[in-house]
Amino acid sequence: MGGIGYHVDTLFFYLSKVSRFFIDPGNVLLFLLFAGTLLLWLNRLRAAKWLMGLACVLALFAITVPVGAYTNTFLENRFPSNPPLPDYVDGIIVLGGVIGARVTQARGETSVSGSVERLIAFSDLARRFPDAKLVFTGGSGSLVNQDLKEADAVAPILEKLGMDSRNVVFENQSRNTYENAIYSRDLLTPSSEETWILVTSAVHMPRAVGVFRAARWPGIIPYPVDFNTVGDVPFTPPLNLLSGLSGIRRTIFEAIGLLAYYVSGKSDTLIPSP
Repeated sequence: MGGIGYHVDTLFFYLSKVSRFFIDPGNVLLFLLFAGTLLLWLNRLRAAKWLMGLACVLALFAITVPVGAYTNTFLENRFPSNPPLPDYVDGIIVLGGVIGARVTQARGETSVSGSVERLIAFSDLARRFPDAKLVFTGGSGSLVNQDLKEADAVAPILEKLGMDSRNVVFENQSRNTYENAIYSRDLLTPSSEETWILVTSAVHMPRAVGVFRAARWPGIIPYPVDFNTVGDVPFTPPLNLLSGLSGIRRTIFEAIGLLAYYVSGKSDTLIPSP
């Protein structure tokens, strides 16, 4: 992509990254505590009480209401695990978000995250469909380390999983899910008759499917992995502030991500489903 479209997408990328800092519930809690403390020092007791009280309410909510569990379950249930697959597929595409490129460069050893199941599934599907085109798409989602591309660092771990990295197309320019779909489509130019398996984490699959459908990828078959829930949610309070804030954080990020992609026309549906 180039010209005005590229600049618009770049603005979208930067706004999404910067906004995450301000809506992160952990940061919001810190802002409230900092502002409340400052107001106490300025003897603005009434305002300080309100901010401190709001911080306490947020913390209490985080440790008592399993927001993250409900959100994760809802999103992970949108597409079934181990979906039925046809006898033949034209290609398999796996989204990045697995490799810590900065740590990999610094340590000289491939650093993988908890989303490594994407690569395990990629390897397994490659063996099941030996004639399929193989694509790993992932550049850098960082604001400050755009020179460190995830796709440039993933080959060694694929080799350890038994794949021949020479058979894999590595797309290393994308910065988010939308660009995963667009850049990979432009690189592979799949025809309308082709069938492709899409591999990513289950909680991320609804947004990914919406984006790939809007990008007019042909015959996408969602293949979710990295499940974190059992499929139903008993009301079990986190009783841990870090865990609770993390759950709220994921809820906010996914909700805003789904809405932003839909409103901007980057996804065909607000909450995609089969």
